[in-house]
Amino acid sequence: MSVVKINVLTVPAEQREVLEQRFASRAGAVENSDGFEWFELLRPVEGTDEYLVYTRWRDEASFQAWMEGPMKAAHHEGEAPKRPAASGSTLWSFEVVQSAGPKA
Repeated sequence: MSVVKINVLTVPAEQREVLEQRFASRAGAVENSDGFEWFELLRPVEGTDEYLVYTRWRDEASFQAWMEGPMKAAHHEGEAPKRPAASGSTLWSFEVVQSAGPKA
């Protein structure tokens, strides 16, 4: 059963562009991970300063393997740590019970 992980990032208005650029520079970083199914970065339109980072995985083990492997490595590579663009973060976890896609 697929699992969905939604990272809720509180991003001050002056950091929005920084956050989006950082995600754009990492394009492709997660897509090649075993068990990865889907990614979306959702920008708030009104009423909140929270971005949603939506990822979908084949199973919990796939997500954990990515967190302990490629994700962890990406945060410890060469460069000096950058100041976080988000001022807060919460991870939501879900199991996919029903799903529909566009008709062919």
